[in-house]
Amino acid sequence: MFDPGVRALLDGANFVHLSTLMPDGAPHSTTVWGATHGDYAVFFTNNPGGLKGRNIARDGRVAISIVDRDNPYRTGQLRGHLHGTMTGDEADALVDAMSVKFTGAPFPLRDNTVYLIAVDHSRLTELPFDDAPA
Repeated sequence: MFDPGVRALLDGANFVHLSTLMPDGAPHSTTVWGATHGDYAVFFTNNPGGLKGRNIARDGRVAISIVDRDNPYRTGQLRGHLHGTMTGDEADALVDAMSVKFTGAPFPLRDNTVYLIAVDHSRLTELPFDDAPA
């Protein structure tokens, strides 16, 4: 179930915290760009042999949190599992769109791997605070 508010956060220029599982079951968390593609949450890597790529290939379960850059008291939480991957021109086009969203320019590297995450549970949380650090 994909909460519409969580989808909106993923479609905005908001950083995603992706958690995967290490071989011993310990969590590994990293900040990534995120987006949606159809019914899937997506993120990418240009090094699928890296830690997050190896972790998700071995155990496809993930947890994702998203913080609204305009209101850090509005957050999304998502649990899901790997549905599949995308490579080639279609993946590079999706990565370019994410890069434009975050940096204003296409991503300079090719041969990216996009991970399609099937959403098992998602929830939007909004607290009644103003962002006013002291």
